[in-house]
Amino acid sequence: MGQPRIPPTPVETNLSGKTIIITGGNSGLGYEAARQYLTLGANRLILACRSTPKGEEAAASLRADPAVKKANPGASIEVFELDLDDYQSGLRFSKKVKDEVKELDILLNNGGHMALGYEKSKSDHERQMQVNCYTHLLISLELFPLLRSTAAIRGLPSRITFTGSGTQVTQNTLTKKPISPDSTVLGHFDDEANYNKYFRYADTKTVVNAYVRRLAALAPAEVIVNNPCPGLVQTGFDKNLPFYLKLPMALVRRAMGRTVEEGARTLVYASAVAGSEVNGKFLQHNKVDPGAAFLNGPEGEKFINTLWKESVQDIAAVDPSLSSYA
Repeated sequence: MGQPRIPPTPVETNLSGKTIIITGGNSGLGYEAARQYLTLGANRLILACRSTPKGEEAAASLRADPAVKKANPGASIEVFELDLDDYQSGLRFSKKVKDEVKELDILLNNGGHMALGYEKSKSDHERQMQVNCYTHLLISLELFPLLRSTAAIRGLPSRITFTGSGTQVTQNTLTKKPISPDSTVLGHFDDEANYNKYFRYADTKTVVNAYVRRLAALAPAEVIVNNPCPGLVQTGFDKNLPFYLKLPMALVRRAMGRTVEEGARTLVYASAVAGSEVNGKFLQHNKVDPGAAFLNGPEGEKFINTLWKESVQDIAAVDPSLSSYA
């Protein structure tokens, strides 16, 4: 048993002059993706982190990394505060980017949250949905014009990549517990009665895939949007699991998981190597995958349309200018 090997990033990949933002870039896959972007020549890297001190520690570590020092000693590495639990923080972050960043080539929406207990976000939604989905959509739409204008300058598409997950394929609950005709989509996910502690993370990644399909249609020649699954990776992502699950998951990750370096290569591939053929797509092992079967039929299309409309209306309450995307 095991996972297919992820090949090295092509040697000709060159990110010189590029500006990249990574949410959740201070640890795990986000940190390693940042390191790899820098070794590929990225000019300006912004780590979007909930904790500014932890972000600064990560930035200092990246500057001291031998491979980064050798390949790209003059790179700018910055930390911007972003709490994905809160729309208002997402709005402040987006404003700071628009004020201080004139070009943006890659937005890697990598920050994530997984927990077994039901929790509410600062914006009054179920927390995993807020962090993994809703605030990422807010900042993606806020920064979409900047990504488009950068594409016009470069003569090449900019990128939005969401870290996806293959759990959406087998573990989403949308066919087992359909959304009631009397409920909104966001209301369904906010209702604690519909919360499945083992499968909510998979539901968030199904929502991410739905968002990617709609974002990809906004300006396909200018912004390529996708969501790759890094696979089972040897990270600390299980820190919120109860003690009786932490050890088994640690053993599984050690036996079958990809290294963090290999897992991050899937994110670099999707955001910096693959072309327009991956626009709007979910990827596993660097190959286009159908993703959650639910999304691929008539019910899935209805779900995507309703989810998109409700989500844009929800974030437009924070920034009315985004209502045009509905």
